Amino acid sequence: MTDHIYTTGLDWSGSTGVGYRAYDRTHTVAINDDVTLTLSADSVFRGDARLANPEQLLLAAASSCQLLSFLAVAALAHVDIVHCTDSARAVMPADSSPMRITEVTLDVKIVARGTDEATVQALLQDAHEQCFIANSLAAPVTITAEVEIIA
Repeated sequence: MTDHIYTTGLDWSGSTGVGYRAYDRTHTVAINDDVTLTLSADSVFRGDARLANPEQLLLAAASSCQLLSFLAVAALAHVDIVHCTDSARAVMPADSSPMRITEVTLDVKIVARGTDEATVQALLQDAHEQCFIANSLAAPVTITAEVEIIA
């Protein structure tokens, strides 16, 4: 098995010579030739609140990885998942040193067909154990799940 290598490109221009309060935090990150994200810092760090920030991207990556891992294990187990949502939350305490995300909570709602809640919860846990983003984070990732079974 070969290593999986991921690359991105980042571009910023401006001047920090204008001081901490005045330099522009807006920058771009190229994911590939077709996808470029325009990002900034969180508004509390003098960024543009209209743009995504690294903290949100970290949380989105954890949420997305959990979803994709869950869908994969469910499909391999022949369990029909028909809808998932996640209201994810990350906490970065102001007094933490060094600054870091200290907790991630994924609040998922799952609709499944032709199975039972215990099976879905077990698959969710299996997916969590396989999620490479959660496995890469120092902060604990907690998952709460509400499961609806339909006929």
